[in-house]
Amino acid sequence: MIFELDSNEISFKYSLQDTDLEISERGIVGQERALKALRTGLKTNRNGYNLFISGEMGTGKLTSVRQEAENCTDDEMIKDVVYLANPSNPYFPISLCLNKGDGKKLKALLSSANEGNYKTILEEVKGQIPEATGYAALLSKNTFNVNNYKVNLVLDRSLEVKRPFIVESHPTFENLFGYAEKSEECPHLAIHIGSYAKASGGFLVLTAAEVLSQKGLWDAIKRHLDSTAMALSTSGVQGSLGKDERIRPEPIALPTKVILLGSEDIFDELCDKDEGFLRLFKVAPQFDYLMEANKENILGTIAYLKKINPNITKEACEEVLRYSSSICESRDKLTCQLTLLGDLISEATLYSDGKITGDDVKRAIKDRAELTDLLEDRINQEIKAGELLVSTSGKKVGIINGLAVMDRGAASFGTPAVISATVAPGSEGIVNIEHEAGLSGEIHDKGILILQGYLRKNYARSFPLSIYAGLCFEQNYSEVDGDSASSSELYALLSAIGELPVRQDIAITGSVNQMGILQPVSGINEKITGFYHTCKLCGFTKTQGVIIPKQNIRSLILPYEVEEDIKNGNFHLWALSTIEEGMELLTGLPSSTRDRKGLFKVGSFNRVIEDNLKKLYESGKGN
Repeated sequence: MIFELDSNEISFKYSLQDTDLEISERGIVGQERALKALRTGLKTNRNGYNLFISGEMGTGKLTSVRQEAENCTDDEMIKDVVYLANPSNPYFPISLCLNKGDGKKLKALLSSANEGNYKTILEEVKGQIPEATGYAALLSKNTFNVNNYKVNLVLDRSLEVKRPFIVESHPTFENLFGYAEKSEECPHLAIHIGSYAKASGGFLVLTAAEVLSQKGLWDAIKRHLDSTAMALSTSGVQGSLGKDERIRPEPIALPTKVILLGSEDIFDELCDKDEGFLRLFKVAPQFDYLMEANKENILGTIAYLKKINPNITKEACEEVLRYSSSICESRDKLTCQLTLLGDLISEATLYSDGKITGDDVKRAIKDRAELTDLLEDRINQEIKAGELLVSTSGKKVGIINGLAVMDRGAASFGTPAVISATVAPGSEGIVNIEHEAGLSGEIHDKGILILQGYLRKNYARSFPLSIYAGLCFEQNYSEVDGDSASSSELYALLSAIGELPVRQDIAITGSVNQMGILQPVSGINEKITGFYHTCKLCGFTKTQGVIIPKQNIRSLILPYEVEEDIKNGNFHLWALSTIEEGMELLTGLPSSTRDRKGLFKVGSFNRVIEDNLKKLYESGKGN
């Protein structure tokens, strides 16, 4: 059944109540599953419970980690750390973890020691600082050496109430693991710790891509996670000790929980190629890029918008929510990339007189499109001038207007893509000209093979499929991939086989399977809008429009001008389920089903196509 969409089915807008804006501030929106995994990883104090957090930018990963880490209160993990001289070997300094505040106390006590009072001082240390009792006993066994009483207080947490949370934005060996400066008398005083040790007892956040870009750094991090040791890099550091005097400090006895932020591709690669990765990173929260457009998430999004600008009106919120759903290509979803919505609000503020209105948001969206549509305008001007051979009226054999999406940075737009098909007797089957020219991706190649399956199933039942057919994206010189043009290619092929003229005022998008059932595709709004702009520039005939798969109705969030012209009858949309419905619309002929003798009805496009396939087979037998 051919199903043309009316303006009510195409129109889409959120409708809010005034009370929806009377909300208090909310936390991270739409990431309940990721937050649950995050809390598990942060609160489990066990080896290997480091985290790899994946997700798109702007979904709240770092904000969530910071907020959840603040809730991980454990005073036992907030310690002072000192490095002390090793009387037996000064190049193997001793580390001590002390209760917060005891680092300063120990440093003050030991610095007051001299040859006359050091035994008394050591007794005071034993009485006041329990963790330093062993070190005091060690010193008491040796003769007094003032260098042994000097303290390097590398972590002073006397004023801290929360576990450390460090984001290392520039991970290098020195920044992560510290370095040693030359000190002739006291090697332990030469130690300068890095962010890994500074995060001891707490959390260290790193960007996975930056870590992996530094040669050897990833392996060093894994070694530290395995041993909890702190290494000091001395190579290339001005004033460092000689290689024969390399410092080997004792590990700090406080774990550092490493949190990697990265993409799902990096996570998958590490899982596949690094045997120790999953042992060290046992928790992997995934931050989604979309969420259900339910009441809770709508209110959470509005709370975020009000945080960006409290002067946003209900109508403006409705427009931003509509834009949010358009990013997801679904009327049932909202984007979790709230920073994208924040950017839109900031741009809409430029047009406001204090309060941000719905018209301000509409203008910001329109201006965004105009700032990035130079290439689209150029393509349409070439079509109008006849330089790109695209027809928006009439009928042709073997030629179909497909639709493609072109990307330029964060912006994308749709444009017609002419697909042609030619047929002749032969046994080669369907030849993908893009593949032969090295311009076809693997998914597109698969789509071409599906077309052969459709021809065999629907027509070549009593005779072999014997055909030489060529399919081509005309005037295209870049790679073609994906299967969203497979229905368009099949229409062109059927038109060429049956020598049936098909309408040029209709553009087509949609994937197809071997059964001839249309399947949904992405970029539907950009594709429709692209052909709309082409038709508008070349002149509306009031018959032009686009065929889409029926499942894509829920993806329709079109610009208001497109909605308006559909309402006025200047442009049309057809949501179809099968190839046969499309052929009826494109050719004006009925489809027909097989009768008792297995024959299609005379005058149907199926009968014409099957008869011509038989002729091609008979012609090929003589060769």
